[in-house]
Amino acid sequence: MRTIESLGSLTSRTVIVRCDLNVPLSDGVITDDGRIRASLTTIRELREAGAKVVLISHLGRPKGEPEERYSLRPVASRMAELLGAPVQFVAETVGDEAAAAVAALNDGDVVLLENLRFNPGETSKDEAERRAFATQLAAYGDAFVSDGFGVVHRSQASVTDLAELLPSAAGRLVAGELEVLRKLTDDPARPYTVVLGGSKVSDKLGVIAHLLERVDTLLIGGGMLFTFLAAQGHSVAASLLEADQLDTVRGYLAQAEQRGVRIVLPTDIVVAEAFAADAAHETVAADAIESSSFGAAGIGLDIGPETAAAFAAIIADSATVFWNGPMGVFEMEAFAAGTRTVARALTETNGFTVVGGGDSAAAVRALGFADDQFGHISTGGGASLEFLEGKTLPGLEVLA
Repeated sequence: MRTIESLGSLTSRTVIVRCDLNVPLSDGVITDDGRIRASLTTIRELREAGAKVVLISHLGRPKGEPEERYSLRPVASRMAELLGAPVQFVAETVGDEAAAAVAALNDGDVVLLENLRFNPGETSKDEAERRAFATQLAAYGDAFVSDGFGVVHRSQASVTDLAELLPSAAGRLVAGELEVLRKLTDDPARPYTVVLGGSKVSDKLGVIAHLLERVDTLLIGGGMLFTFLAAQGHSVAASLLEADQLDTVRGYLAQAEQRGVRIVLPTDIVVAEAFAADAAHETVAADAIESSSFGAAGIGLDIGPETAAAFAAIIADSATVFWNGPMGVFEMEAFAAGTRTVARALTETNGFTVVGGGDSAAAVRALGFADDQFGHISTGGGASLEFLEGKTLPGLEVLA
């Protein structure tokens, strides 16, 4: 994969950097700046090399037209604070204002253009429309650096097309993510444990199938655990259930047994009366969820303390741990204990630990853990999973 060195001297050259600055916002306030911090290494290096830096990114899922709630303006302000240097914000992606701002850049200057997805060409399925938008972006730069790992699994104008139109290379964030993921797939230190959570089994089908050939232990939590319990014949009351995946899950359980891979399911569950932060709740055995006070109306919202302790013990004895997906509804304090215990276990083990982006990264920060307490926190949950599934990521393929 081409790296920044392949671009030669960058002094006085305009470099377009595709970042992933898709940070969570609440009333216009950034609630987790992890992705902004992760982008700084590449930006600082380019500035020090004398490049004129043009940052581009998406935020949220606007429908191809401007929406103020998805503006990158707050990101520019926060990035300037973290960078310790001005970051000019331009309220358009392509147009006269953007062109003038780029033309006025001096060596080491940084400008952030508005949300790429305000233009329908960014995510268009029409190759010609995508390429036309990428061509407009390419006119601003002399080189392109791909540093938004969270989007490298997408064929989009700013990810794949732009990389083909300009001399291109991977930024330090993308290169670092790839190095970590290769440690998880090529020759991981053993015992190798993967912790999977999140709401749906269907979101993890490919990665489960691929990992059964590679891991020693799979720990299953989150909403997806109820489909596993149901596949074993247990009632899950009103908990989240993907009935159409029961046969698939039974197949995975059989494959795991044949391969000698441990799939560890919860032995106790925190069941609530309703999906609400203040709902009445209690802990019951995983094979007796309907025995709770709420009967068939009970909803499982977290793994229980016995399960959390068992998961923590397995993690402690592992040499490599990959975690993707919270163990429960961590946003509600009453149902955050399982996720918190797993996160703490990752910080305390001597093994190599990777938090697989997305909700997992948000969870560890929301629960008060620091990034440097883990071996690595990925900036791309979907991209990480697709890599671990063995899929080809188009945003990396164009940099080969």
